[in-house]
Amino acid sequence: MSTIGITRRDYLAGLGGGAAAAAITATSCKRKETKPAQPAEKAAEAPPPDHERRIQWWRQAKFGMFVHWGLYSVLGRHEWAMEEEGIPVAAYEQLAKQFKPKSNPARDWAKLAKRAGMKYMVMTSKHHEGFCHFDTKLTNYCAPKQGPGRDLAREFLEAARAEGLRCGFYYSLMDWHHPDGARCANDEQTRRRFVDYIHGQIRELCTNYGTLDILWYDVAWPLDAQGWESQKMNDMVLKLQPDIIVNNRNLLAGDFGTPEQEIVAEKEGRDWEACMTMNESWGYHKADDNWKSPKTIVRNLITCARDGGNYLLNIGPKPDGAIPEESVRILSTVGAWTDKNGSAIYGAERCKVRDSLFANFSRKGNTLYIHVHFWPGDAVAIGGLQTKVKSARLLTTGKPVNFKQEEFRVQFTGLPATAPDNPVTVIAAECESEPTQDMQNIRKNRPREQVGV
Repeated sequence: MSTIGITRRDYLAGLGGGAAAAAITATSCKRKETKPAQPAEKAAEAPPPDHERRIQWWRQAKFGMFVHWGLYSVLGRHEWAMEEEGIPVAAYEQLAKQFKPKSNPARDWAKLAKRAGMKYMVMTSKHHEGFCHFDTKLTNYCAPKQGPGRDLAREFLEAARAEGLRCGFYYSLMDWHHPDGARCANDEQTRRRFVDYIHGQIRELCTNYGTLDILWYDVAWPLDAQGWESQKMNDMVLKLQPDIIVNNRNLLAGDFGTPEQEIVAEKEGRDWEACMTMNESWGYHKADDNWKSPKTIVRNLITCARDGGNYLLNIGPKPDGAIPEESVRILSTVGAWTDKNGSAIYGAERCKVRDSLFANFSRKGNTLYIHVHFWPGDAVAIGGLQTKVKSARLLTTGKPVNFKQEEFRVQFTGLPATAPDNPVTVIAAECESEPTQDMQNIRKNRPREQVGV
């Protein structure tokens, strides 16, 4: 994922042209190609076959946990330390012997994910550093043959499944450790060897671990979709895992888009998932104390649900697998909120009501959920609502809320002076039809009083 304080796009631009500046297309963490896209990439706008059936559970889930864990966790200086600090491969390899996690830390991750209201989990099986958490026959640079001495990927899947969570793997196409990882861009024989290695590892992941729900590709540097043979890659994955969903970071459309560190809805009809950190690092960074508040995370989750997307929120476990204390505290608070208000999030549909100075919105059918994050007092007014409200209630208690609907606003009255829920209070308004909002109607048609008459 992105380097400290800047997006990966900006990072690569700073390196100059050529191979270093290649890779993402549509989102903040995808590297731009320096040459025109191949015809195959231009044609790859549709999701893979059987998309609607495979994606249904994910559309309902809305909230997931990302786990970035690797040798960089031993350093505790961000997951891009190897590249950013110019650490030689031979020196970095020594971390593999020092990486000795405690017994089955993934159990704690999965329990926290469930407590937070998350419905699925994605763990790094191989990050850019090239170290594999899974048992692979293609390299000795993997957990079973190095310090851990066991298959950490299998532990992760078993822990997630034990909590009833959907689960799958992140896999970085870019590889800083493999000798062909950069030079594959300039030599066909080398490209063939490296692409076979990458396809081979993806085949292992999709063959040796039972049913996977997600395969989350990352960073296609230094090849394009044709160079990676991405269509062949996806065809193999779907043949081995007929129910899986794949993202767009092998430079094909995939089943969903992946805006990073920002919430940017894709066009209607296109599934998407915003992935974000809880501080400024994906991997464990012992000095990074810029934590998001629980309120910020809840508000991000609501915005994703409002715009028809999912929210994949990251934890960066310590070298032994322990979860940073701040992550536990924040996610426990978020979980207390989702436990009471999750019905306004899970299964939410795109919402056409968006404008308020103190609230956000989500929708399921004709029910409008008004998420008040800055509680204004005993009355809440929503301007421009075009749909007739039939009834309203506080979501957590079911207590009826009085309301008065006028041409340019709806007022919900008789509310407590202080917010009855933390960090966001939800009012559920049942409408006669799908709720819509027209703020221009207020601007253009609300009567103006004559002044000085």
